[in-house]
Amino acid sequence: MAEISDPKIAFAYLRPTCVLLTREPTVTNVELLSAQLKEVNDATLQQLQEYVLFPLRFVLKVPGPKKDKLVQAVAEAISYVLENTCVQRWDTLHDLLSELCLCLCCPTDPGKPADTSEELKTAVLRCLDALLHAAYGDIVFKLFEPVMLAGLGAAISLLLAIGEKEKSRDIQAAALKCLQTLTLQCDCTQEHIVPSSEERCIIGSTMASFLPGITVAVARIITGDLRQGHAVTVRAIKVWSRTVGLVMEDAQLQASEPCKTPSPDLGRIGQLLVHRTESWVKSTAGKLFVLLRKIVSCTSAHQHWTVRLEMVELDDHLLARCSQSLGECVGLLLEALVGAINDEEPRVRKRCEVALRAVSQRNQSCSRSCDTSKSSSSAQTFTDVLSENLHVLATSLPRLMRTTDDQKKLFVLNVFLGYLKVLGPLVSVVLNSAAHLERISKALMQVLELDVMDVRIVEERSYAASIETSSGSHDSYTAHIQRKHFLYFTDEKIFSVLMEICRTLGYYGNMYLLTDHFLDLYQMSSAYRKQAAMVLNEIVRGSAGIAVATETHGLESQVWRHSATQEDLKMAVVSIMEEYTSLKNWHLITVGEEMDRDREDQQLLSPSRLVSISNSNASNTNANSLQVIPSTFASPSPSSSTSTIHHLNSNIWQLCIQLEGIACFAQALGRDFRPLLMTSLYPVLEKAGEETLLVSQAALGTMWDVSKACGYHSLKELINENSDYLLNDISLNLQRLSQHPQAPRVLTVMLTHSDCSLLPLVEDIVQDVLMALDLSYDNTAALFCSVLHTLMAALARWFPSSCGRVGESARPKQTSTHKEVLNIRQFLLDYRKQKELAEGIGIEEDDTKGLVPPPIECEDVKDIGGPDVKAELPSHLRITKEVMERCIHLLSNPSLRVRLKVLDVLELCVRVLSEKENEMLPMAHRCWPALLQRLTADDPLAVLRAFRMLCTLGETCGDFLRRRVSKEVLPKLSSSLARQAPTSAKAGPVYTHTLVYKLQLAVLQGLGSLSQRLDLGEADLDTVCEASLPYLSCRQPIRLQEASLSVFRHLIQVDPDAFWFTLNELHCPFSYIPPDSDLQPVQMNGMGRPRDEYSDNVLKLLREEFGLS
Repeated sequence: MAEISDPKIAFAYLRPTCVLLTREPTVTNVELLSAQLKEVNDATLQQLQEYVLFPLRFVLKVPGPKKDKLVQAVAEAISYVLENTCVQRWDTLHDLLSELCLCLCCPTDPGKPADTSEELKTAVLRCLDALLHAAYGDIVFKLFEPVMLAGLGAAISLLLAIGEKEKSRDIQAAALKCLQTLTLQCDCTQEHIVPSSEERCIIGSTMASFLPGITVAVARIITGDLRQGHAVTVRAIKVWSRTVGLVMEDAQLQASEPCKTPSPDLGRIGQLLVHRTESWVKSTAGKLFVLLRKIVSCTSAHQHWTVRLEMVELDDHLLARCSQSLGECVGLLLEALVGAINDEEPRVRKRCEVALRAVSQRNQSCSRSCDTSKSSSSAQTFTDVLSENLHVLATSLPRLMRTTDDQKKLFVLNVFLGYLKVLGPLVSVVLNSAAHLERISKALMQVLELDVMDVRIVEERSYAASIETSSGSHDSYTAHIQRKHFLYFTDEKIFSVLMEICRTLGYYGNMYLLTDHFLDLYQMSSAYRKQAAMVLNEIVRGSAGIAVATETHGLESQVWRHSATQEDLKMAVVSIMEEYTSLKNWHLITVGEEMDRDREDQQLLSPSRLVSISNSNASNTNANSLQVIPSTFASPSPSSSTSTIHHLNSNIWQLCIQLEGIACFAQALGRDFRPLLMTSLYPVLEKAGEETLLVSQAALGTMWDVSKACGYHSLKELINENSDYLLNDISLNLQRLSQHPQAPRVLTVMLTHSDCSLLPLVEDIVQDVLMALDLSYDNTAALFCSVLHTLMAALARWFPSSCGRVGESARPKQTSTHKEVLNIRQFLLDYRKQKELAEGIGIEEDDTKGLVPPPIECEDVKDIGGPDVKAELPSHLRITKEVMERCIHLLSNPSLRVRLKVLDVLELCVRVLSEKENEMLPMAHRCWPALLQRLTADDPLAVLRAFRMLCTLGETCGDFLRRRVSKEVLPKLSSSLARQAPTSAKAGPVYTHTLVYKLQLAVLQGLGSLSQRLDLGEADLDTVCEASLPYLSCRQPIRLQEASLSVFRHLIQVDPDAFWFTLNELHCPFSYIPPDSDLQPVQMNGMGRPRDEYSDNVLKLLREEFGLS
């Protein structure tokens, strides 16, 4: 239907409904009028506005209670009229404002909101907002005349009460929006009246009377329950900032006229007028500071980014309009603005950067508008505000880090970082102040204090085996790096911001001043040492421009950052590394001396145990021979033996941080760090060989970072390229073991991460190690055995055995009988031939066949008459042989730890030497007596390790050991297995954690292959079979059953017939019927026997090995 455009027609159309509504004010009549109003166009409705509003307003004026539905319908109808027309009369605006406010307030107490439905409140607030938007021309400014103070105050109080007390978020937001519109500062998309400067000054003067009430009430809303939602908080922040900006605007205060005496006609209303005098402004600024500080603390780290964005808008708005009147708040506003520089939301960061740039430009324009001296003073004043804020924040930082939650801590640190970024190059000027530098440095020292009470740090150990079997990639070392734990915070983001603060200081500050100051703190007290090292590491990275956000956030200054040259960086790095790697800061105790594992290695540090081996009176002493000389250092105090966990953990973390520092320095210098490797790589390798897991991990990570920074592709390349001076240092330090007990560990790390190209260079060092071991094996055996183990593991890796298992290719592999087709005729012919040979028939023919001499090879003819010269062994075999000779003597060492290490070394020696049988067999003969003692009369751990070595010997030496094993080892192992079988069959699940179980398992797992490799005789095989049979019982632990099955699988490979018979004697699933009646029936003891504890495993073997189904 077309809209009615003729006023007369529209009047005639609407008049009956208006009259009816006046007579009968019902919801139906209101809805009817609303429907008709939508059929009239806006221009016509404008002409009929007063006429149409009369019946609607009349309904509201009717005395007595009214239903909510009726009032709601009237409000919605009025809203439609106001949204499509303009209010041109002051009376209409004033009356409608009063009537709508009465709909919202309580009849008995007009200062409180009425207890009405949410729908009604929403409709009335919408209507109120439409009324304020519809006010046309100058009539809206009459609201701010002194005579209207009481009515305006009532409306403001009512809207504040609804915004604060209402439970509905939508109603809260709508009330606050009305309040914002009432001050002509609405930010919606509709057209608004833009007041002139004079009109704005009038509004500001009037609103000054309500500023305390508005700011306090809205501040309560902002800092209220988080459950009210971000939309309410955002709207409240807008109301607060726009109201304060309106009343405290610098331009208004500067242009305000002198105070006038209020007109007597105003009566008591004149007492409500506020004159914005200088004293009032100062007093109000102080009160606003209190409220603003509370608002900032609650919203700066708000979870929703729109709230943080609105806070940036508040800061920018007040700094732009009220920087002079709110002088006391400028620092707080800057702090809040600066804190948003590092916000996680890009939109907040971007708006913050724009605001800071505007602050800087306003400051510069203000400076240019004044004379030169004033300009300098003004610019200096702004810098002073920032630097003073930085000083205050640094002073309160330790307290805030101790008393606030992580979210607040993160905000405070972001503010701190923001100040540094805003100051930019001026940071170096600020740090020239001793007070600022001292306060900032002490704050960082206290905030970065580590929690060193975790006992796991000192307990965790790294072993050579774990290093040798690692994948060798950078990720394998960094995947499980221990995270630092701090006393005053737990969030990793906080630590990241702290490190960025240090890098920013290094980027903008004077590098020499900072490094000297923090080195002084490093040397001053052990309490500051770890924190100072962390700061120094990041300062160097920052000076090199690594991981620093270099965008200009704030002050645009003619003073640019003085970038540190590579030579400056190098000098700073050298001075810091000298301090890090000094004796007192590098060789720290990281292991409790009371621990048995470490006591033997630590004996090297005890001068009382390091007696000179060489005789000073002997004239024939070789000047170049290694000597273990007494230490020149004072002996450790008794208190060091009772080092607390706190002290040990502190040392561990200090070493880790210093190692991280070396990696940072390498990253900062890049390839220019290569010359410094001569002094830094050896100490890092020392710590890579540490037994403390955290230190060794940190050192390996440092090695990777250094190799990457210096242009090496791997640790192998890093070590090989620098092996000359590393090996020179090792050689010198091996001669002074009492002063340099870590030298063997450096060699261990080199061997672990290098390749066979290192062997020619290492050969002399190995001789030095062996000589040192010969001269002082009582004290150094455990330490040097670790080195020898790494050496042999490296040789086994570099030179894998080419011959594999000796004799494996010579002896044809037996196949299971189920894979052959039985030929009875051939079987009987073979049987007859063997019987005749046993009786001596036909033996002459076999002998004559065997008398044919073998052909002589040509090579042997050439060698006839020549000297019998033994070929020289390759270097790796020669080293292996010498190591094996030393270790044989150490097999009887009283220390169990040494014996275990020696057995591991010997096992590797056997593997390396296996390719040279002529050398291997004599060495096996030499080590047999000591090995036998370990197998038969030693601690179970040693027996376990010795049996593993015996299996390795069996693989490489074959039948050379058959008789020895048969007579000296097999009976004892068999009896031990038989003796333990009843115990393990009855044991519970805890038994699998015992050493006896592990020994049983190891023997069963190796016994089968050992028997096969040694080609044991029938009696020995029976012995092995009898010892293993009890473990086929289903009552045994699962792994022991599986190990026993593996024994029988190997035995079946040696003699399938015998063990087929043995198994069938236990349990025979079938009856064997002879193919001919002349043949005797086969009778097995296992036939017809009911299933027992052995049946399952016996059937399993018969199916797998003999194909029985």
